[in-house]
Amino acid sequence: MISQFEKEIYEQPNVLSDFLEKSLSNVKAIATFLRKYDPKFILIAARGTSDNAAIYAKYLLSAYVRIPVGLAIPSLYTLYKQPPLMRQGLLIGISQSGESPDVLAVMEEAKRQKCPTLAIVNRIDSPMVQYADMILPLNCGEEKAVAASKTHTAQLLAIACLTATWLNDSQLIHDLSPLPNHITEALQVHEKVREIAEEIKTHDRILIVGRGFTYCTTHEIALKIKELSYISADPYSAADFKHGPIALVEEGFPLIALAPEGKTFDTMKALIHEVKELGAETIILSNHLALSAESHRFLPLPTALPEWLSPIVAVVPGQLLALSLTISRGNDPDRPRSLKKVTRTI
Repeated sequence: MISQFEKEIYEQPNVLSDFLEKSLSNVKAIATFLRKYDPKFILIAARGTSDNAAIYAKYLLSAYVRIPVGLAIPSLYTLYKQPPLMRQGLLIGISQSGESPDVLAVMEEAKRQKCPTLAIVNRIDSPMVQYADMILPLNCGEEKAVAASKTHTAQLLAIACLTATWLNDSQLIHDLSPLPNHITEALQVHEKVREIAEEIKTHDRILIVGRGFTYCTTHEIALKIKELSYISADPYSAADFKHGPIALVEEGFPLIALAPEGKTFDTMKALIHEVKELGAETIILSNHLALSAESHRFLPLPTALPEWLSPIVAVVPGQLLALSLTISRGNDPDRPRSLKKVTRTI
């Protein structure tokens, strides 16, 4: 029997296609306002999987729109009651459910301070919407699996669309159209992923390393592996990894390396060589096909995938790996222990 989590992983090409077809006009309207408003900084409020999407937004908006972007600290709003001043800023809330009290508290305070607010949310009937000046619905349909998949890639796509339309950059906008096909192509590695899961299922720890735009993907893959397979999975930037955690690597240690072509490729290629010398069993995700010579655990990404969009696609093999590890270890991917679909924190 196919799990709900697997079904929703495979819904992603259609979800992204629907978003591009139905939501771009809404994104353009938001972008028109933002160009006129010209915020001096951006704060993003999110938790869990949405927080990993926020990391992507932090990188993308900082790099392309050239505005400083930070992640909000919800406890300053809920526990310490000492929220920062948000004058001349923009507050973006990212959520699947739109219900977590601490994220709502950040949105509410932004409204009180008359800071414009944008909600990127799947449920448009959620409490988050009442604090939003602008709403960007994900329109994924109900996500029934506890572990998010389609809402995460839709969040990433919404952020990418916002960036491209904010800049009104025709090349970036053009890059978006092939994404559903790229996701379909990425899903073709499922059988190979099952084989890898069988090979590493007895390990109790995995490292995931990337850099730049895929830093958010290391966090999302790690989260999925932890919450479903109960393996301790640690995400790292390739730069931070060299400052200590590389000492964990020993003979047979499983390590996932995200190495899409682009500005971070040479750094990741060098790291892959280094951990190979240390005996790591490396799983490589890359669209540089020559890297397949470095490991028999090579998962190809679409060759035409632009680096700035790589997290939207590279996370899919990670979702499949979390699914396959969970099943191979005898766990139910739809019933992770101690977890509920909506998590409410303060």
